[in-house]
Amino acid sequence: MAAEIHSRPQTSRPVLLNKIEGHSDAVNAAVLIPKEDGVITVSEDRTIRVWLKRDSGQYWPSIYHTVSSPCSCMSYHHDSRRIFIGQDNGAIVEFLISEDFNKMNHVKTYPAHQNRVSDMVFSLESEWVVSTGQDKSVSWMCTQSGCMLGRHYFTSWASCLQYDQETQHAFVGDYSGQITLLKLERQTYSIITTLKGHEGSIGALWWDPVQRLLFSGASDHSVIMWDIGGRKGRTLLLQGHHERVQAVCYLQLTRQLLSCSLDGGITVWNMDTQREEAPQWLDSDSCQKCEQPFFWNIKQMWDSKTIGLRQHHCRKCGQAVCAKCSSKRSTFPLMGFEFQVRVCDSCFDTIKEEDRTALATFHEGKHNIAHMDIDPSRGLMVTCGSDRIVKIWDMTQVVGCSLATGFSPR
Repeated sequence: MAAEIHSRPQTSRPVLLNKIEGHSDAVNAAVLIPKEDGVITVSEDRTIRVWLKRDSGQYWPSIYHTVSSPCSCMSYHHDSRRIFIGQDNGAIVEFLISEDFNKMNHVKTYPAHQNRVSDMVFSLESEWVVSTGQDKSVSWMCTQSGCMLGRHYFTSWASCLQYDQETQHAFVGDYSGQITLLKLERQTYSIITTLKGHEGSIGALWWDPVQRLLFSGASDHSVIMWDIGGRKGRTLLLQGHHERVQAVCYLQLTRQLLSCSLDGGITVWNMDTQREEAPQWLDSDSCQKCEQPFFWNIKQMWDSKTIGLRQHHCRKCGQAVCAKCSSKRSTFPLMGFEFQVRVCDSCFDTIKEEDRTALATFHEGKHNIAHMDIDPSRGLMVTCGSDRIVKIWDMTQVVGCSLATGFSPR
C-alpha cells in the first residue's frame, strides 16, 4: 500500500518519506493526524480511509469506509475526532472516529447543497459547518440540530472557503476570480466586501487570524496576499508558478507561505521581508514613453500618418508602453515577480543586481497536487491529487525546524 522512501532529510529540499497508493480514483483531500503517524484521505472512488503507519514503516488502512457518492472534500477536528465529508451529490456526512482510529460511526447527514460540495469548515465554537458548492452557494448548518441556518448565492461556482472562528466572517472564492467576505449570523448574513485582483478562478484560500492576512491562489498561476487587518487595501502579488495554484498555507512562526500547483510545483515564499505592491496598470491611447499611438487611436494615427502599435504594460511602473520601449525582461522579486516579466527600458536600468535576488525557493512534488496539509510541529507535509497517489514529505530543511506554534489550523 505504501513505500518508505527516506527516514531522514538529507538536503535543503522537501524529502519524500512515504508514498501511499491504493486508491482507484483521484484523491481530493488528505490530512495528517496530529500526534499520530496517520493520514486521512477522501477520494472520487467514494472511500474514506484512515492510514496508520505500521512497524514496517508502511502505511496501511485501519479504516476503509465507502459512501454513496464521490468524496470531494473534508474537514477534520482532531480534539473531538469529528470528521465531515463533502460529497459530489451535495450532501455532507459527519462521522465520529474512535480513539484507536480503527472504527468510524455515522453521526448525521446534512443536505447542504444541490450540487458538488467544493470546500467546508467545521467550527466547534459555534457548532456550525460552513460549506461552499457548485450550486453557486455558501451555506451554514447547525451541527446540533442538523438544520440549515442560512445560504447565500453567487453568480458563479463557489470554489473554496476560509472561516474566521472569532468574528464569524467567511471568505468565499469563486470561479469568476472574486473573493466575497460575508458576516454570518444565525438565520441572516451581510456582505462586507468583494476582493478583486485575480484574472482566473480561485483555487485555494488561507486565512491567518493572528496577522489578519488572507492568501489566495488561482488559475492565473498567481498568489495574492490581502492585508485585511491593515484596512488600507494593501495587496501583494506573488508570481512563481507555471500552472493553476491549488493549495496555499501560511506559517506564522517562520513567516513563510507555501503554495502548490497543478503541475506539482511547490513554492516556499519568504514573507519576512519588505515587499512592494505591484502598480495598477495605467490606461493610455499612446505609448507613455515614445508617444506613438496605439492601434485604436485612429485620430493620432491619421494625423501622424503612422500605423498604430500594440499596447503593453511595464510590470514595475505600470505605464502603458509599446514593444520597442519595453524590449527588456527581468525578475523583480520585491514585487513578487520571481520569473522574468516585461519592463520598460527605463525601469530595467533602475533594477540593481541585488534586486533580482530570489525571495522564494522552488521544488518539485513530481505529481499533480490538488490538496496539501502541513503539521509544522513535526515538519511534515502531505500532498495528493488526480494521480491517485498520496505523498508524505519532510519539510524541516525547507521551512525550519521549530514550527510548533507557527500554524493556524483550518
